[in-house]
Amino acid sequence: MKFTSWNVNGLRARLKKDFMTTFNKLDADIFAVQEIKMQQGEAILELNGYKQIWNYGERKGYSGTAIFSRVEPREITYGIGLNEFDSEGRVITLDLGDYFFVNVYVPNSHNLEWLDRRIIWEDAFRNYLVSLDAKKPVIICGDFNVAHEPIDLKNPSANHHNAGFSDEERGKFSELLNAGFVDIFRKLNPTLTGAYTWWSYLHKARLNNSGWRIDYFLLSERLVDKVITATIDSEIFGSDHCPVTLELAD
Repeated sequence: MKFTSWNVNGLRARLKKDFMTTFNKLDADIFAVQEIKMQQGEAILELNGYKQIWNYGERKGYSGTAIFSRVEPREITYGIGLNEFDSEGRVITLDLGDYFFVNVYVPNSHNLEWLDRRIIWEDAFRNYLVSLDAKKPVIICGDFNVAHEPIDLKNPSANHHNAGFSDEERGKFSELLNAGFVDIFRKLNPTLTGAYTWWSYLHKARLNNSGWRIDYFLLSERLVDKVITATIDSEIFGSDHCPVTLELAD
């Protein structure tokens, strides 16, 4: 099974460019996207062989997630049970039989002005994942809006205490990992530097590879032995994020 996750920063704009080229190139069995910024009825995709699962945010041009899956899920669930966040279309969960698959777009703390809101989210989302993991293993992918360790961004000293690299956000990500989930890319590449998934549009950040790793695949610990590869597809452009991909043995 091949899984891909990509924050497209506006799917409508990506569709006008080369989204389908990327989609076909990556050839994932399950392709998850975040920050679609679309409303119901806007999406017209010709994806033969894929089930299309959409979670639109109520606010126009904001948030939202989708999954395109070759696998027919046993059950589809939207949200985590908190309307404040569920109304923004941030989470889709698929029951795939042997495990759950969760696509997430974690709220940005917006220069830490929304940090309290972010902390509420973190605790609720972690509890939700733990409840799933108690039933069967979980694969989580998406934009987590946090660089966990200094190795995960180009300029850690300059960004300490900034949104996405605050002690509070990093600490909550550690709590999530400590609850039984594995950052599989980092486990497979413990010392690899310069591996980023997001770059600012400013100051030629992508050209200079001045980025952050904030898009992840997390796995229940008991799935780690099934992992074939976990990669960052940094050669793919079109968004301020690049896709990340996971391959799992059947």
